[in-house]
Amino acid sequence: MFSTPGDDLFRGGARDNVELLKAWAGTSLAYAIYRAGAASLLGDVARFLQELAIAAVVCGLGFVLHELAHRIVARRFGASAHFVADDRWLLISVAIAFVGFFIAAPGAVWHRGRLTAAQGGLIALAGPLANLGLALAFIIAFPVLWLAGLHGDWVVILCLTGVSLNAWLGLFNMIPAGPFDGARVLAWNPVAFGVTVAVGFLLTFVVGTQQTLTTLWGAVLAGG
Repeated sequence: MFSTPGDDLFRGGARDNVELLKAWAGTSLAYAIYRAGAASLLGDVARFLQELAIAAVVCGLGFVLHELAHRIVARRFGASAHFVADDRWLLISVAIAFVGFFIAAPGAVWHRGRLTAAQGGLIALAGPLANLGLALAFIIAFPVLWLAGLHGDWVVILCLTGVSLNAWLGLFNMIPAGPFDGARVLAWNPVAFGVTVAVGFLLTFVVGTQQTLTTLWGAVLAGG
């Protein structure tokens, strides 16, 4: 999916902050257009701006933290690691959003160094774990925000989307084939793979459903 970068990336030619900013902005814009609908850009600007703000926190942040997790772990193991945005796919994701579909492939972390199989597996696992961790964070965030006096539909939408999208991203990236993180995790440690998939499945299809979250949050707020 992504073209391999040249050697210049590892010779001082990296612009990680700029590349991450492009990925965050492009993915957030695509998801906001997909959620609000292309017509909202002209007919309901207020709704589009709300969706854009939510997308920047939920979607853009989810993708960026996923890639940052890969980079942080790779560098901790002594590898040279840099994120490179895929401009072509960012543009494609925005264009497709106008016709009602969302697909995001904002870029990838490329690393180089002498790594063991376990280190390579942990680098791959870091991204999905970041998304599953974010999903859990949004589960906790809703009652905290509500009890702090931040009421409104935007809080509900933000946290519901934060849980469901990040849980799905974490699970989706555990596909055990091709360029997905799951292939490298499975090759390294089938137990770690199985546990992560189980948690992702639980968060996506059981805990992360609107009905379950509404019940859970209602019980927490009632008890508070």
